[in-house]
Amino acid sequence: MALQFEEAEFQEAYKEIDEPQLEGGWELFTDISGIQIYRLYDKRTGLYKYKIIGGLANCTPELCADVYMDLKYRKSWDGYVKELSEKVYDGKPVIYWEVKYPFPMANRDYVYVRERRDLDVDGRKIWVILAKSASVAQCPEKSGAIRVCDYKQSLAIESDGGSGIKVFMNYFDNPGGSIPSWLINWAAKSGVPSFITDLQKACNNYASYCKQVKT
Repeated sequence: MALQFEEAEFQEAYKEIDEPQLEGGWELFTDISGIQIYRLYDKRTGLYKYKIIGGLANCTPELCADVYMDLKYRKSWDGYVKELSEKVYDGKPVIYWEVKYPFPMANRDYVYVRERRDLDVDGRKIWVILAKSASVAQCPEKSGAIRVCDYKQSLAIESDGGSGIKVFMNYFDNPGGSIPSWLINWAAKSGVPSFITDLQKACNNYASYCKQVKT
């Protein structure tokens, strides 16, 4: 089976975890609750690429990565998920994800591949998760949702040296259709910090969830 991601993509994902590279037009979009979000205008799409820097308290990198990868668990704590599942097509694991959008806009859905690697970088333990949209014949577009065909995300997680973690994320998607600028701004300024807060709670409750699943 062909590799989903190149080695260089994993290196790119973690190299900015200490100090993000912000040359070339990146601007600070918001700084709230210890989370910094930078954005860069993408001339090709007329949209923005984002870099997100933050952290979680009382959490290990491995725990955060486990929670982030657990799709069944995410359906229990992420209120924007309408549908989320992983299936294997032609020997390749593929994820289908439908996201709830406020009325009267249509939901967005994604078909994407992902890969996690737990890396040792010069003695540093760094967890990296990559994801990108994929075209899969067995997952055609469906009515009631607009397919997001241009999606890419990288996440790097490392211990902060104490009881918490630091997180660095690159993110871009083109949601298609006509979305008002206020909603895009809200998603970045409020939606992302809210997601980090929910992720923190999810990490705190993961051990209890796993016990319930096993019983």
